[in-house]
Amino acid sequence: MITIVASTNRPGSSTLKLAKYYQKLLLNRGLKANVLSLMDLPANFIQTDMFGSRSAEFEPIQQLITATQKFLFVIPEYNGSFPGVLKAFVDACTFPDSFYDKKAALVGLASGTYGNVRGIDHFAGVCSYLHLTVLPLRLHIPLIRKEMNAENELFEEKTVKFVEEQVEKFVKF
Repeated sequence: MITIVASTNRPGSSTLKLAKYYQKLLLNRGLKANVLSLMDLPANFIQTDMFGSRSAEFEPIQQLITATQKFLFVIPEYNGSFPGVLKAFVDACTFPDSFYDKKAALVGLASGTYGNVRGIDHFAGVCSYLHLTVLPLRLHIPLIRKEMNAENELFEEKTVKFVEEQVEKFVKF
């Protein structure tokens, strides 16, 4: 099972739009992929789902994560790194069965010019600790608002080329 994690809880984010774009690319290759938006986390998951406890609202999310074999994390830049909600989410998931010895691809995006290079590197370190094997081709998409059209699809030729290459490698990974 594949799960695409839209790694922010910001409403109306480009992150979720890009996650759905990746979902469509995988579907076009005959693969079903779930999209998990961190906007859908229970409002109080930090109080109820951390440190071994589990709420009824988080349980279906935990089941999805446990069943997933491949993750695609779409990660926006927040203050030169990745969103804190992503780290809190990872910490709330059961260890080791959530991520251990599974696979992941990483996509960084930003409204600025670097496409979350640092945040992807930071999150790759977290993945390493979790024994989550990361696809070597990590993408960084800068100026995301200029990269997507009104239908929330990428249209810049170079970006589309790299995304297609990453998806092909992810499918074979």
